[in-house]
Parts: sequence; C-alpha cells; structure tokens
Amino acid sequence: MTLFSDLGLRAELLRAVEAQGYTTPTPIQLQAIPAVLKGGDLLASAQTGTGKTAGFTLPMLQRLADGPRPGQRQVRALVLTPTRELAAQVGESVADYGRHLTLKSHVIFGGVGQQPQVDAIRPGLDVLVATPGRLLDLQQQRHVDLSKVEILVLDEADRMLDMGFIHDIKKVLRVLPAKRQNLLFSATFSDEIQALAAKLLDNPEKIAVARRNTTAETVDQAIYRVDREKKRELLAHLITRHAWHQVLVFTRTKHGANRLAEQLSKQDIPAMAIHGNKSQSARTKALAAFKSGDLQVLVATDIAARGLDISELPHVVNFELPNVAEDYVHRIGRTGRAGSEGQAVSLVCVDEHGLLKGIERLIKRDLDKHIEPGFEPDPNAKPEPIENGRNRRGGQARQGGAGRGQSGQRNGNSAGGDAQAPRRRRSRGQGTRRA
Repeated sequence: MTLFSDLGLRAELLRAVEAQGYTTPTPIQLQAIPAVLKGGDLLASAQTGTGKTAGFTLPMLQRLADGPRPGQRQVRALVLTPTRELAAQVGESVADYGRHLTLKSHVIFGGVGQQPQVDAIRPGLDVLVATPGRLLDLQQQRHVDLSKVEILVLDEADRMLDMGFIHDIKKVLRVLPAKRQNLLFSATFSDEIQALAAKLLDNPEKIAVARRNTTAETVDQAIYRVDREKKRELLAHLITRHAWHQVLVFTRTKHGANRLAEQLSKQDIPAMAIHGNKSQSARTKALAAFKSGDLQVLVATDIAARGLDISELPHVVNFELPNVAEDYVHRIGRTGRAGSEGQAVSLVCVDEHGLLKGIERLIKRDLDKHIEPGFEPDPNAKPEPIENGRNRRGGQARQGGAGRGQSGQRNGNSAGGDAQAPRRRRSRGQGTRRA
C-alpha cells in the first residue's frame, strides 16, 4: 500500500496531511502528485469527490517551497475555479495543507466588496485562488500582478467552459508569463476540454482514473416515477419515512429552489435554498448549517452546488432531472465520495422520460425504477415542455450550456457563477491566511 510519505512530499506537508486524518492517497492523488512534482504540464480527469484538490495543492505547495524565493512576495501560483464556493474550499485546502510553510495565500471572488480583497493582496502573496470575473476586475485595475506566475491550475475546467468562462480564461492567459507549469483538472475529457488542452498545455502527462462519464459504484441510484404535481409530496414522504438527514436536492431553476425550500419548511422539514441570486453571506450560512447537520435539506441549482465538499453526504435527490446528461454525473457525485456509500434518488415525471434515456445512455446502465404506493403516476399523463424552453423534446442538445445566458457568455445571474454583487453591498472579504 502506497502512503503519502512515499510520494516525496516535504515533512511540513506530511504533518498537515496527517492532521487532516489522511494516510493513504486516492488514485488521482497517487498519480497526480508525482506528475506535478516533475514540473511538466498535466491533464487530469477524475470523478467528482476523488481528491483532485489535494492532488494539485500538495505538489504545488512543495514546488513553491522548494523553488527560489523572489525578494518581493509575488503571485507565483494561480488557481482558477468556476464558482465562489469552490474557490473558498480550494483556499481552505491551500491554507490547511500549507500551514507549516511560510507561504501566503488568498481567495478572491465576486459577490462581496472588492476593497478587503485589494487590501489583503497589496502586501504580497504566493498563492492566489480566484474566480475569473473578479480576478480580471482586479487585474485590470492593476491591483493584481500576474507577471511572475509559475504555476497555473484550472480546476473544474469542464464547468468553467459550461459557464461561458472561456473568453475570461483567454484574457487571463494573455497576461501570464509564457513559461509556466499548467495543470488542467476536469471531471470529464470532453471534446471541448481536449481542444482547450491542445492550446494550453505543452506535451502534458495525461491521467484518467475513471472512464469518462461513469458514476461511483458506491452510489445506490434509483428512479421514482411520479406525476409532476406530486413530486413535492413524494419528496417530503421519502425524507420523513426514511428519516433522511443531510439531503442535497437539485432543481433546474433558482425560483424552483426557493419555492421547494419554502414548501418543505412548512412541512416541518428544515430546508434552505442556495443559488446565484442569494447573497454570499446567505449562501455561506446555509452551507455551514448543512455541513454541520443543523439543516436537514439544502436545495440547490447545478452551478451553485458545484464544488460542494461535504464529508460522507448520504443523500442526493434530483427533484428535476438536469437538461444536460453530464450534469447528472456531477450531481450524484456529491455522494459516495472517496469510497463511502451514498444514495441518489431521482423523481421523474412524464416530461423527463427523454432526459432519463439520455442519462442511461451516457452512464451505460439502466437505472432501477420504482413507484411508491400512493404516488402512482397517471398512465394517461401527457408530457409538457421542460421549463426554460430548453430540450423541449427531452433530448440532450446543449443549448448555451448549463448556466449560460442566451449568448453563451457568462451571465451575471447564473446560479453560483462569479456574479458581481451590487457595489452598495459591502462585506468582509476572505482574510489572508498563511498557506
């Protein structure tokens, strides 16, 4: 059995890993850490929840600590993420794993006032974790100097492309030094990712620890057929009957998330919604309550939930199937992480039969179908167009991508994207932390 101590990591990093309770690397960590330490470019794909963050954070910190230190502290490593929540979590990992090193890190994202972030960056830092929109804002205002970046990490690159960040990424690349190490991490090796890698990476090492678009074997997946009007009652019934706790529920729209959370709360099932229209403080509060177990149900849109890292989350429910089949894989990847068991339940009405077939084709398996007594679907029900007017035929055509506006560009109202909050809303930024 290979241990973290066998991978050539510094004693300071091994102490931090041990403090987190880890001794054995996951498959992606086992392959990615030595590859990054070599100094070459990397294209890595792994299922969500398999430890990708530590796979690049640990060797990145080691390379920075081992390398020559410039006289003035400058941004030497840049990590780009698609959402605020993922940026915050990566920032925590950088700080936790690098706590015994003398490196400094900081996290910046939209939705909060920028001045605290500017004040934190001004003294200098080694590692910057950022969402593309806020990074470009501060760079264009000359608050961030990226001319000395040695390592660039694109985390959840597939989601960044889905959210329309490709133009922002290209703008960032133009202000980075030509000579640098590039690390691209993605849940899938889509054609779009392959095209981006061809332009960005120089003779990269390729790692794929699971075949494309597979779901974790530790996740028990089930389909409940039900009429669209009875979905809420069925969900409340399943949660109450089986005494489910820590249930992550996905809806297609922000309005739908709000409505469902309110309806569940009225039935004495504590629930809150998380999406891009919520303030950052509200999202942080809801996520903290959910992680601690104080909140029973968290209702989320796809992009808002991207990057949620909740240890041993037992239940994921698709209240509505996603319009894009790959998002099903991302959704249920919230549970069954790192070998733990989980349950993924999808409530499917007649409108979604085409979407379900597309998902089963993608994951190459037929999912178990159930009908709960008392919630039998009407066999004569007629399908209606899917909300938002997307995939009206129940097919898998990607129209603008998940979370994009009609133009395919980054949308300020995209659920969980790097939307900028109104300038009048001021909030304390992420504090600068020792990495």
